[in-house]
Amino acid sequence: MADTLIAENPRLIEILDRLSSKSIEDYYNPYQMFEWPDALPEDMWWMSPELTTTYGTEVAEEFTEEQLLRLSKFESVNFYSLNVHGIRELLIEVTQRIHTDDFARPSEFFHHFIGEENEHMWFFAEFCQRYGKKIYKQLRGGAETVPPGNAASLLVFARILIFEELVDHFNLRMADDERLNETIRHINRIHHQDESRHIAFGRELVKVLFEAFRARATAQELTAVSDYLKRYLTYSFETLYNPQVYRDAGLDKPLEIRRRLLEGPRRREFEAQVYRKTLPYLTRTGLIQDGPVGERAAR
Repeated sequence: MADTLIAENPRLIEILDRLSSKSIEDYYNPYQMFEWPDALPEDMWWMSPELTTTYGTEVAEEFTEEQLLRLSKFESVNFYSLNVHGIRELLIEVTQRIHTDDFARPSEFFHHFIGEENEHMWFFAEFCQRYGKKIYKQLRGGAETVPPGNAASLLVFARILIFEELVDHFNLRMADDERLNETIRHINRIHHQDESRHIAFGRELVKVLFEAFRARATAQELTAVSDYLKRYLTYSFETLYNPQVYRDAGLDKPLEIRRRLLEGPRRREFEAQVYRKTLPYLTRTGLIQDGPVGERAAR
């Protein structure tokens, strides 16, 4: 039973207690905290240029600076849209586990987690609707449903961790980027403050769940988990490349642009940067059996 493993892990219990207390100490009311200007400047970056999908590519050389600034606006809206979708999915999964026998001990922290993530979803959606007039739909692809069985909770929390670490890579960069409007910096700064707690908990929980799973798993089951997470890593990264973004930015042949970017040489470098903490962790714990940092995950 997962809850027994959690209760018998002093490090995880200490993390749970410390992070629950920190959530209370750092609590803020997002509905009062944020001041939303009527509009954000169009003649500046909406996302750190190094984080945009065209940065450092031949594709970017084909556009003017004005076009790239406009593209950064819609890439920004897409990024926050991904947050809305990802948070909705993790809220469903965590809510299904709170106050169950397997997760009785972390349930107090889950209450803080659910509350904070719900507020994150609100301010990301608010940004998208105010300044992009839309929330982009999720791209179809490799984010298949978590299969039932002994690995179900492990895969759920591993997916949550991957999603949070991907997002936090962007948050950290944009929170301190003086080229961005303060509203954008503030959103990323606040989100990172909460996500750092969630990531600390997620890393320790995933490690405990995987050690228990590995003790009884067959080689075939371990490979299945590894392959599943590789597909999820690839899918999550590729959602950053949304052809609707390129279309809304006024760029011709958006599907062709996406194909060129995903197949181009910069993609591997960018993916390695985004997962520079995540992939080593997953490989070190044994969740990912092979595939060095920067290598395109198996489909």
